[in-house]
Parts: sequence; C-alpha cells; structure tokens
Amino acid sequence: MQLTQSYGLLAAASALFATSASATRAYEELAFGNVGFAGTYFPVKKLSDVTSESKCTCERGTATWFSGTNAPLADHLSVHFRGPLSLSKFAYYTSSSFVIGNSGNSSDWTRDAYYDASSQTSENVTFLTKAGTNSPCLGNALSYASSNGTGYASESTILGSDNYISSDDEFTIFSNTACPSSGYSKGCGVYRDDIPAYYGFGGTTKMFLFEFEMPTEKESNSSSIEYYDMPAIWLLNDHIPRTSQYPTNTNCSCWSSGCGEFDIFEVMNGTERNHLYSTFHTFQGIEDLGTGIQSEGYITRDTSSTMTGGVIFDSNGNTVVFVSNSTSFDSTVTYNDVNNWLNSISNSETLSTNLMTISATAPTTTSKSNAVSFSRLSNDIVYYLFALIAGIFQVIM
Repeated sequence: MQLTQSYGLLAAASALFATSASATRAYEELAFGNVGFAGTYFPVKKLSDVTSESKCTCERGTATWFSGTNAPLADHLSVHFRGPLSLSKFAYYTSSSFVIGNSGNSSDWTRDAYYDASSQTSENVTFLTKAGTNSPCLGNALSYASSNGTGYASESTILGSDNYISSDDEFTIFSNTACPSSGYSKGCGVYRDDIPAYYGFGGTTKMFLFEFEMPTEKESNSSSIEYYDMPAIWLLNDHIPRTSQYPTNTNCSCWSSGCGEFDIFEVMNGTERNHLYSTFHTFQGIEDLGTGIQSEGYITRDTSSTMTGGVIFDSNGNTVVFVSNSTSFDSTVTYNDVNNWLNSISNSETLSTNLMTISATAPTTTSKSNAVSFSRLSNDIVYYLFALIAGIFQVIM
C-alpha cells in the first residue's frame, strides 16, 4: 500500500469515528463482545536502585504469552478508585460457567470477596494506597491504607464508613492472599520490596459489583490537581501497581506492553464530567494503548444519589458494564438473578461493541490457524493500518 493511500485511509477512518462520536449518548448498559485474544506482554524482570535519582532503572523480561477468552484480563486484577468518590459496597464473584442471556450454559455466582462500609464487614479484601516510599522512576510505593483510604497504615485496615476521597486521591482493593517473595518466575513476579504484596482477583468468568457515590467535587480547582472532578473505578493487571502504576520509565511496568487495564466507570475529561465511559486498554485490534477501545456511549454519573452496578466478564467473551437498582450483594447470586438485572434494561438502553478478532500462534507451537495471524510491533504502521481496515469493515458490516 502506498503511503498516500495510507493517509487517505486514516483520514476516512477519522471522519467515520468523528461521526460516531457526535452521536454519543447515555445508556444504562455498555456491552463488548469477542473479548479476549492471543498476544504477549513484557513483565518487569529487575528493579535497580529505585530510590536513587541517577541510578533508578528497570529491566523488562522476555515476552509472556497469553490467549483465550477475556485475555489478558483473565489474569488477576486489582480494583482502583479515584475521587471524588465514596464506596458503600464492593463484591467480587466467580462462576464456573456463565453466558449472558443463556441460562442453559450458566451456573450461579459465588461471592469471593466483600466489603460493606455501614456494617464494617470485610471478607478477602486488602485496602492499599500510594502512601509508601517515593521513587524517582517508580513513583510512590503501595502501602496499607488507613481507614480514610489515602493515609499510611502499618497494618491491614478496613476502609471506614466515612470514606469520601477528593479529586486525584486513590485507593486500591486487592485480595487478602499474600504474594510469595518477589521473583521473576514466582507467582506475583518482580515487585518492590517495600510494599505489602497481595494477589488481585483472578479468573476468566468473574463479576465485580459496586455501590458508590460520585458527588461533584467540593474543593476549588487548582493547577496541582490533575484529575479535577474526574472520578473513576477501574481494573488493572495486578502486576502493574506492585511495581509502578505511574512510572517515568515504561520498563518499570507491564502496562505499556499491554498486560491489561479495563476502565469500568471513568470520567474522561473535564468537559464531560457527568459521563462515565468504559474502555479496554489492551492491544485487541489497536496500536494506541493510551486511547484504548472506548465505548461510543456513556453511563450517566449521578452526582446526587447512590449508584449501583458493575461489570461482568462471562465465559463466552462478553463484557457488560451496567447500572441497576436491582443489584444485590448476597453471598450467592443465581444466574437467573444476574440475567434478570440485565434483561430489565431495554435494548434501546444498551450499546454493544464487538472487539476485533485476532489470531496468533504461540512461539512454542507449530499449529496453524485459518484466521489471519500477525504480531504486534511497536510503531508498526503495517499493523496499525491492518487493524484500522479490519475495524472499519466491522463497523460497516
């Protein structure tokens, strides 16, 4: 393909997506299909002199292969919160099999982690925050969070009932399963030696539920606030926060190589402060990981009332973000209950997006696929154009 043709295709695609964006509106459910693909990311192999301004460096390891339904988000995930926000309830569920809208292939959901602010109940959760030692290339280390979610604590502490956090403030929920010692070939990989290290929440088929408030920011804006009145709830591959969530060196985190992030409810910019978008930050058909694969519609942020809902990753590659007052947090939730929550949302209030099909062959096998196979290469215009063409055809078809 000639370069002038490439620019023409990019311009056409930009116009197409601009037209789609202009039609963006509010929904109660944001659905993504065909989630999961085969690819690689680069884990951190070594952290060196992390407290030294001149010597702080990170070394990344060899490519880690992933594939299958919901990959790479079938890995263990940490759950992140940014203010202005207060959290009333949180729950994590797993099911041996659940397909949205198909009761014949579904099983009930078991609650494997739970937090209730009012009763101060905490089951299999650990609250961490960025109040640890600062590093020139890694930023602040994780520490146990105090009861307000943002202060330092010397031991695991339950988040208090009055847990409102302001703009830019964050806390994170992990499980209470401790990691083995740091090591490249160990269960939690390499991580900072000055943090409390725990696993996130794993499994291909899983559900995260939340009861929360996102009120309008009370404090005045200032140049020191990066995300003023832009609350968010999101998921990260749990390797990311254990090394560095906001590094100055991309080798210090597997995020930039695509180990996985999913934004559940996120205000994206200051001009749309009451619009909550959902976004995949994986390389499933895109080259711009920062922009990601974003829903064309949004869920309305209710700044005056409690919101209830969450995200479901089913066994068939469907991911659904929803809000529903019917949401319950029982120790067992039947598959019919969950389908009823979703069925109560009309089709006109549901926006569906299909992710691109990407097939690849692991380096250690000689098996072949009838699907098109290609490897993601950084700054590879051929890959980018191929993905863009395929994406346009999916939209048209």
